[in-house]
Amino acid sequence: MSKSTGDALIPAATILLLRDGAEGVEVFMVVRHHQIDFASGALVFPGGKVDKLDMAPHVRERVDGAEGLDDWEFSMRVAAIREAFEESGVLLARSEQTGNLVDAARLKMLEHYRDPLNKGEVGIGDFLMKEGLRLCGDALTPFAHWITPNMMPKRFDTRFYLAVAPEDHLAVHDGSESVDSVWIRPELALKEAEAGTRTIIFPTRMNVEKLGQSPSVAHAIETARKTKVVTVEPQVTKNAAGEPVLRIPVEAGYSVTEEPLSAVANVAKPKAG
Repeated sequence: MSKSTGDALIPAATILLLRDGAEGVEVFMVVRHHQIDFASGALVFPGGKVDKLDMAPHVRERVDGAEGLDDWEFSMRVAAIREAFEESGVLLARSEQTGNLVDAARLKMLEHYRDPLNKGEVGIGDFLMKEGLRLCGDALTPFAHWITPNMMPKRFDTRFYLAVAPEDHLAVHDGSESVDSVWIRPELALKEAEAGTRTIIFPTRMNVEKLGQSPSVAHAIETARKTKVVTVEPQVTKNAAGEPVLRIPVEAGYSVTEEPLSAVANVAKPKAG
């Protein structure tokens, strides 16, 4: 259940998988399939909706770091890790026997679960039990929380997390929900969006820019741990010139507090952190 009000809100979660590149922090992003009903064709972070099976009774006992989390936060973390596995092939999980992260060899053996998990043919709890795994809920650092404006016909209540990508996991798009993928520096993603060679919707762009304030993965995660997450639910209003804009809280810590409504509508037409 979302902790936000409104029955129309769809709980969702996403992960910014990070690594240190030669020129600074890099984030893994995928290009959404043009037939997907949210952010069609856009460059986004792996993620998606919370599934009812993410909250099955036997899941919590197989998630490290679940202690003390309410059902909303718990389900968000499970969904974020599951969706990252489905969409990118990266699995933040440990062997229950050794406590070690799943390595590349084991990951290859688990590859065939991605599609059944995505289709709901296998629940995350059953997958973990069968394979003797525990999810690394403790590896996720809350980074942002966005709620789709109430003018949109489909509204998401989305938690964004930061996580270090395991070095030996090969991140690659799934070929169905996402049709391309890239490890990219935040400043390059923003530059390409400005040039029109990439489509990045407003919440994604704001969080890419926020990530770009950190020179390394360690700095990004440490900063996020020390920073209170302020919920952003953009409000439709007018600026001093009388033009419609989306306004977000100053307290959220982004570089802008408003965006022209026309610019947002051009990249977030609803077919559709």
